[in-house]
Order: sequence, then structure tokens, then C-alpha cells
Amino acid sequence: MSAKYQVVGIGNAIVDVLSHSDDSFLDIMGIEKGIMQLIEKERAEILFAAMDDRQQAPGGSVANTLAGIGVLGLKTAFIGRVHDDHLGQYYAKTLAEEGTDFVNPPVPNGELPTSRSMIFVSPDGERSMNTYLGISAELGPEDVSDDVAGRAELLFLEGYLFDKDKGKEAFLKATRLCKAAGGKAGIALSDPFCVDRHRDDFRRLVSGEMDYVMGNSHEWCSLYETEDLETALGHARLDCGLVICTRSGEDVVLIRGNERIEVPVHEVTPVDATGAGDQFAAGFLYGLSTGRDLATCGRMGVICATEVISHLGPRPDTDMQDLFRAEGVL
Repeated sequence: MSAKYQVVGIGNAIVDVLSHSDDSFLDIMGIEKGIMQLIEKERAEILFAAMDDRQQAPGGSVANTLAGIGVLGLKTAFIGRVHDDHLGQYYAKTLAEEGTDFVNPPVPNGELPTSRSMIFVSPDGERSMNTYLGISAELGPEDVSDDVAGRAELLFLEGYLFDKDKGKEAFLKATRLCKAAGGKAGIALSDPFCVDRHRDDFRRLVSGEMDYVMGNSHEWCSLYETEDLETALGHARLDCGLVICTRSGEDVVLIRGNERIEVPVHEVTPVDATGAGDQFAAGFLYGLSTGRDLATCGRMGVICATEVISHLGPRPDTDMQDLFRAEGVL
């Protein structure tokens, strides 16, 4: 069966709501700076009401990545779950308008509302994410269409969805459909706390199912229960065909078999760090999908990440193909 999509992603379908805040506001509201916290519906309503100058956009880590890939001109689809409410309708409509097929219609009569994340951006660009998962976390294998996952050149999974057994089942179904049709499957580890909660399952997925795995240094160290990154990457190289490790302003490490490449990162002061990892993934997967060598894939990822941290919001504001041409990678 011929490929229908160059990249298909599975992840949480979350409406991002962004606002600027200072550290004193975070302290008053009991928000831990710089991490993602899961919250309940009541807490979500309190934080939403406290936000000034809100900006709203369809979000979720993998959805942000797909949006970045779509801007670069590839055919993408997103497998996610929203409720048939105002936010869910907004999410599905906006994602489609931005060029990514939202393949599952909003769910009517569901008990849980559409997911949302309140993101408070500090003056230093650090983002503090407070996420109410809602219906998104209920995604399961019944949401994975054979005609979508089975016709993807690249499949990209969001580690956050590993919090429920149904999400794990959806990942395995999609991965096996994709690989059976000749595609490649990969995952973003997403969060060290997520890895801590599901380490054994992640290890089985990484070593037994995935063709490529992305994570930052903290996530890789958590996966292999070590404080030494090189030890973790040594284990990862044996488990996974392609290892991608970002290091917060330091060189990105890419490992494929005995090949190791370090891609330079030019450190800049971010306006908003939201989406840096998501857009690195967009650039990297664009390179992988279009047959670039590993170093060029890494450079494309770094360029996309650098662009997105220069402004508010998790998605590119610039014509990335023009930027790639200016940087000599296209």
C-alpha cells in the first residue's frame, strides 16, 4: 500500500493557553516553575481565570511538531481525541486549516471536556505548564485507523500518552501497522517524570519496537537510571537504531550504530522556550523524511528550535524553507 502521509503523529490534543507572568505570580499561585504539572478540572478553571492577555492555539507536543512539519510542506496527520465542545471544535478546525489532517472527529456526549494547558511564560523565557488532560488521555486503539497508521512513512509518538494502558495499546497498534507497511516508528520520551512512572514499559518499547527515539539528557538518564549521560547513551545505542539527545543549549547528540554526530547549538536568550523540543523534532523529522544525512537532520532541528524560542508560542512564525535556504541546508 502506498504511503498516504509522510508523517503521522499520535499525542494529546490540547488547547494551549499562554500568558506572561513573573516569578512572584508563580509563587502566589503555587506553580512550580519550568515543568509540566498535571492538574484537575477545578484547578484548571482557577488558573485560566488568573491569566492576563491570553493567547490560544491548538497544542500538544506532537501536534506542535506536526504543525512545524506541515509548514515545511510535508503531508501530515494527527491521531488524537477531543470532545465535541467549543474547544474541541476549535482544535480540529484550526489544525486542519494549518494543513494537518485531524483524522478523528470530535467525540459527542463524552463525559470529559477537551484538554487544555495553561502555560505561564516567565521573563527569562522559561515556561510553566499546567495541563488538564480531559478526554485526550482516553485515546485508545479504537482511535487508530489502519488507513492512517498503516500508510505513514514516519510515525511519531508522544510519551505523555503512556500514562494509561489504552494509550500504550494505541501506540503498539499504530507502530505495528506502520512498520508492517514499511514505515518507521519513533517516540519522544516527553518528560523525565513520565519515564520514571513507566520505565519498564518505555524500555521494552525502545528496545523492541522503535526505529528512533528522541529525548533530552534528563529523560535518557531517567530511562537508564543513571546520572551519567554517556552511560545512558551507551545503553541507548544498543537498544535503539537511532538515538537523538538534546541537551538544553549544548550540542545535540545523534547516534546510529557506530556513527556519532554532535550538532552545534548557538546559545541564545529565549523569548519563550515553549515548543523548542517540539520544533527540533519537526526539523529533524523533515530531514529524515526527505532523505538528508544525519548531520543535516540535526542542523534542521536546531534551526527550527532556535526560531521558535525567538517569539511567544510553540509554532514557527517564519517561512522555515526560506530560513533553511539561508542557513545552507536546503
